[in-house]
Amino acid sequence: MQITMQGKGKIIGVGFQKTGTSTLREALKILGYSVKDTTPRALIPILRGNYDRILRIIKNYDALEDTPWYMIYKVLDQRIPGCKFILTVRDENDWYKSVSKHIGDLRSAQHEWIYGRGKGLPKDDRENTIRVYSQHNLEVLEYFKNRPHDLLVLDFTKGDRWEKLCPFLGKPIPDTPFPHYNKSNYTAPKRESFFRKIKNFRKRVKNQLKIWFIDLMGYWPPT
Repeated sequence: MQITMQGKGKIIGVGFQKTGTSTLREALKILGYSVKDTTPRALIPILRGNYDRILRIIKNYDALEDTPWYMIYKVLDQRIPGCKFILTVRDENDWYKSVSKHIGDLRSAQHEWIYGRGKGLPKDDRENTIRVYSQHNLEVLEYFKNRPHDLLVLDFTKGDRWEKLCPFLGKPIPDTPFPHYNKSNYTAPKRESFFRKIKNFRKRVKNQLKIWFIDLMGYWPPT
């Protein structure tokens, strides 16, 4: 039996990582929402189509943002009536520079799923990465073209703040500065400590094992 979540709809961020998702998360928290952000453990249930499991993961949260939620917005729209969707965007070239630095050479199953098997490192394939990003944004706009009250597009780099977000959510503008998380200014990498290297090594191994497991089970979506 397919479960549909009852009650009040959720706020779902449908913008890619590095488009201001951390800023959106903090803004929603200031407005009193509980937020579920990036959740790697949701990937295998999604690939298996186990959305009842996904609904159990998110049931106690008011809002979802970051990976993997922007990838499954259509299913969430069908399974959770009354949701509001927020698409965060930024210039595609600036976004590419940011996401390339953020992911670096740390391959993960989530990024292999988003950008394509074997293409999970944005720094190695600029054309594919920007294509995936741009196509996603166009698909979101097309999906909601007849539902303008359900989708808000925000570009924090162009000054979008409380004045756009609060009316969309039916909230008064708080007497609090709008949060701003700017992680695009990277300093020169510092020398890693021994324990940091061990932690990163373990993360790489764990990520690779997860990728191998998904390969073995044939869970990747058809290309």
